[in-house]
Amino acid sequence: MASLASNRSVGSTALTTTHFLLLYAAMLVAAAGNTALQSVMPAIGREIGIADFWVAIAYTWSAVLWVALAPYWAEKSDHHGRKTLAVMGVSGFIASMLLCGLALFAGLYGWIGGAITFGLFAIFRSIYGGLGCATPSATQAYLASKTRRSGRVAALSALSSSFGLGTIIGPAVAPLFVVPVLGLAGPLFAFALIAIGVVTSIALWLPNDRAGRRAGHGAAMSYPSLATTPTGASVVAATAPHRARRLKWNDPRIKPWIVAGITAGHAQAATLTCLGFFIIDRLNLTPSGSEGPISIVMMAGAVATLGAQWGLIPRLGLSPRRLILWGALIAATGLIWTTVSHDLYGITIGFALASLGFGFTRPGFTAGASLAVPLAEQGAVAGVITSANGISYVLAPTLGISLYGVQHELPFAAFALVLAALTVFGRRRLG
Repeated sequence: MASLASNRSVGSTALTTTHFLLLYAAMLVAAAGNTALQSVMPAIGREIGIADFWVAIAYTWSAVLWVALAPYWAEKSDHHGRKTLAVMGVSGFIASMLLCGLALFAGLYGWIGGAITFGLFAIFRSIYGGLGCATPSATQAYLASKTRRSGRVAALSALSSSFGLGTIIGPAVAPLFVVPVLGLAGPLFAFALIAIGVVTSIALWLPNDRAGRRAGHGAAMSYPSLATTPTGASVVAATAPHRARRLKWNDPRIKPWIVAGITAGHAQAATLTCLGFFIIDRLNLTPSGSEGPISIVMMAGAVATLGAQWGLIPRLGLSPRRLILWGALIAATGLIWTTVSHDLYGITIGFALASLGFGFTRPGFTAGASLAVPLAEQGAVAGVITSANGISYVLAPTLGISLYGVQHELPFAAFALVLAALTVFGRRRLG
């Protein structure tokens, strides 16, 4: 958020700090809630007696919906407004967490069988996949529409850091919400309640960017944003949403960036899926109580990600291309370190190093794709970027856990090689 203040000081953004924090909170609560869920799911699966493979695959249908519907909601945001879609996305997260919590609660108490528990979980999780995908597209497009090109890398990096901060907060507080009666399902209910406060704040205080109307009034109104003329001078332009055509994945302007994002995303999603199981098995832990060590490793990784996005990226001033190249190389090194580690300290350091690299790649491909298209297509490119982030969770978790079933170290080593290949691709294809 320091980068946002820096942007404002040079006139790079028309977005106030308060409004940025509302966008940030929308992303943060989902990131925190989802990583809190990921930190307890291995223990829940082992407690209920479900095979690791089925725990991982329970997210697949949600990810498919995320990929399919993210561009659709991004297109709708140009008509209905980005605020409206952000509210819808957070509301989908709330409904999903509450219903998933109820299903897991019933399964942990033995009221329903394990297969039914995870079947219901997969169905209820799809609510987040279908509606929650609107939030990243809407918040990114809202921010981009009010930020000049010269400040967009730093601004989008600041917004992306919500993911890093969320992955610190989620695992950190998840054990606190594992309370009597609710048990391991407690974090889901807790984050649903927190999200209710977030969506209420957004509805009340974030300006409505829908063309021609102010929230709750019939008066025509538009909000200013900073645009850039061909000569580089900044001008104030109305942000009445444009009806831009839907971008295709293979649009030559963004294709290399999307390929880079999907590749890095697969590496992160696959290894993150295996991490909890790896910690339990490598350290010979019982499912009950394993959430503590898992949270420690996940928090260390999140701190490293946040350090990259809040500390290193604004200071180093790396281009999107360099963010991808250095991020992939650092992440590959971290995964190799994790592979050869046999204690909590080693696993923590290795995963933190990998997360530092992923902290570079995510804003790198996001900013690269955003800068590749004009202001009128920011909603469309935000939808493609959101889909690219989601597609990593369609096959990568299943692939990762399948490799894990062959040998526990295999997914970490395999995706280290994938990231090494990404550095070669990036040097040749990213401009």
